[in-house]
Parts: sequence; C-alpha cells; structure tokens
Amino acid sequence: MLKKILLSFVVFFIFISCTNKKDILYYQDLKDKTQAPINYVSNEIQINDILYIKIDALVPESTKPFNLEINPTTALNIETLKVQGYLVSQEGTIVFPILGTLKVVGKSTLELQQMLVKMLEDNGYIKDANVNVRVINSKVTVLGEVRNPGTYSFGEQNISLNQAIGYAGDLTINGIRKDVLLIRENNGTRTYIKLDLTSSNWFTSPYYYVKQNDVIIVNPNGAKIMTSGYLANVGNVLGIMSFALTLFIILKK
Repeated sequence: MLKKILLSFVVFFIFISCTNKKDILYYQDLKDKTQAPINYVSNEIQINDILYIKIDALVPESTKPFNLEINPTTALNIETLKVQGYLVSQEGTIVFPILGTLKVVGKSTLELQQMLVKMLEDNGYIKDANVNVRVINSKVTVLGEVRNPGTYSFGEQNISLNQAIGYAGDLTINGIRKDVLLIRENNGTRTYIKLDLTSSNWFTSPYYYVKQNDVIIVNPNGAKIMTSGYLANVGNVLGIMSFALTLFIILKK
C-alpha cells in the first residue's frame, strides 16, 4: 500500500512538471517569411486622460494666451506636464483658454488637433496655427503569470499587446498562452476579450494594439494552481515524502 502511495507521489510530481510545447510556443501558425500589412490605429481620447496641447505659429506672441505657462525655474518633465495638462472630465470635456469648454472624448489626438486649428483660424485668433496634442498619462496594467506584474506608462501613439507583455517581463512558464484576458473600457463600456497567444489570428483584430487603461490578465495553468497551496513549498513536499518513506521503513520491519 505504501509503495503505491510513494509511486503516486512520484507520478504526481512528474505529471505537474511536464509541459507540452504546444502550450508554450507563441504564434505556432506563422510560417517563415510570412508578410502582412500593418494597420495602425489612432487611440481615442478617454475620460481621465491628461492632454498636453502645444500651439505654435509664425507669430509666437499670438499663441501665448493658448499655451500653458511653464515656469522657467521648474524642470520640464512628464510629471510637471501632468499637473499642468488638461484633465478630461467625467463629461468628456476640457476647458481650453478663450475657446472655452470643448468636447474631446472619443476623438483621436489628430482629430482634436484639426478641430483646434479650425477654431483658432476661423475665429481669427491665430493664422497658420500648428497644434500638437499628446495623451501624457497613457498606461496599461499587466497582471497574473508574468515576471513583473504592474502598471506601465507609455508615450507612443501605438504599442502592441506584445510590447505591453514585454514591459512586464514576458509570461512565466506557468502562464496560459491560450487564455489571456484583455479588459478594455471605452465610452462607458467595459469589454472582456479572450486572446490565444499561440495563434496569430488576432494580429489583424482591434486588440493587437493596446489602448490606454487596458488591463491584461494572464491566467495560471493547472500545474501552477495545483502547487499554489501547501505543496508549493519545496520544504513541505520533501517533508511529506520523507515522512512517507520513514513510515514505510518502520512498517516494513
């Protein structure tokens, strides 16, 4: 009986330590030298985004009423800009100098740039205005079976889900590649999307590129779950096996 118990222990630990490469390798359906067009997307401005808006013109004096006043003694960095930037309200608006309250949520930064140029020129405030709009608090949260879970900021217009996972140090060996959950909030709606990282089918989907405030959750596989309790401690496992072996020797005598 005890021999069967010890054998069961050995079989159990061999079983949980085994993995199939089909569960580990990324994008297994890709062939060598495969090519596909890249479809860049423009992320829409969301509630609680912080916008940095800079206006330039041939006559610099004409832009002063519309630009943020930066204290020359203050070091110009992203944290300073966040404090002095335009926070998108719960109503999806910002209050811009002279132009007043503007509805910005749902627009891309390019669309907002074009809207501001038109308003400035049509109202005779600035001629040949050049407007630059950036979202300066874009972030993505990666949780679960990754090496460095956390929230990561990014300044690019587009980063892929692969890059976001790269920020978190990649999936651990215990992360389920076929069941990665993407949580996305947009225009008051929360969407849950399951992605399979062993396939490239989602490369052309709306979920290839990360949007600000996305949450990525990597679930643990069965082996990780089974060893997450008492048996997760190597000392505990060795203790159990040692006790079983000792008991077997005593009863054998």
